[in-house]
Amino acid sequence: MNELAFWILFNTFVVAMLVLDLAVFQRNAHAVKFREALFFSAMWIALAGAFAVFVYFWRGRTTALEFVTGYLVEESLSVDNLFVFLLIFRYFKVPGTYQHKVLFWGILGALIMRGVFIIAGVSLIRRFHWIIYVFGAFLIYTGFKLMAQQDREIDPEQNPVLKLFRRWVPVTPEYVGGSFFVRRPGLYATPLLLVLIVVETTDVLFAADSIPAVLAITHDPFIVYTSNVFAILGLRSLYFALAGMMDAFHYLHYGLSIILMFIGVKMLVSSHLKIPTFIALGVVAGVLALSIILSLLIPSKKKRSAET
Repeated sequence: MNELAFWILFNTFVVAMLVLDLAVFQRNAHAVKFREALFFSAMWIALAGAFAVFVYFWRGRTTALEFVTGYLVEESLSVDNLFVFLLIFRYFKVPGTYQHKVLFWGILGALIMRGVFIIAGVSLIRRFHWIIYVFGAFLIYTGFKLMAQQDREIDPEQNPVLKLFRRWVPVTPEYVGGSFFVRRPGLYATPLLLVLIVVETTDVLFAADSIPAVLAITHDPFIVYTSNVFAILGLRSLYFALAGMMDAFHYLHYGLSIILMFIGVKMLVSSHLKIPTFIALGVVAGVLALSIILSLLIPSKKKRSAET
């Protein structure tokens, strides 16, 4: 199979899955239950695993390991992003029935933006190799910033795109079903569209961390793109599966900060020391697992104070 045929087939698969999700699974808007979310999360993880096996037989062991590492990095960073989505939905009081719709269109936009970011990032590294040191330093800075972060707070009203939108477009005071626009008279946006705008613009910030992180694993656009796509496509189901237990993962941001700093160091030393992919995979998986286990074994300060 040549590269062009793969790109066509892979993107056809992505579009088909999105259409299937919108036209069949979510034909009737409903609040996604835990069991349903768990099923689809397992399905996307299984599909990613099957794709890794396909890559192994098509491109070899090294490329397959790069895909798995890239996917694990993207998936772990996505888990932290889910906290922000949860805060956005709580802030705007989005009914559970319409949260899936917002995430669907938000993720569709994210796929397009990530594609642009990946093309730009790979092109920059190939043309200006020194840019890899900029990416590495940025990831280390982001890691330190994340480690110092305590409570996740977000004020959507400070989003500059949202401020500009509200200045030029009238918005209804209440949700109107699952509509983004209504006529009454004239064209009005609904709060659901505002939520989508905040989710989309927030994802730009997420991409600024995640794309350089995968570029530290490989410069192959094939791996960077596919690992991003699989992680993003499974993001909606993962959100609904973890929404009720996100507060339990209070040590996760420490693990993610260590992962970002490790990947940043990997980029900075890449010209002098090549860290094998299987070692990078082991570090990422080990740190992520340890942060989750510690979160489950050791209660947070907030939870301990509530119990006393």
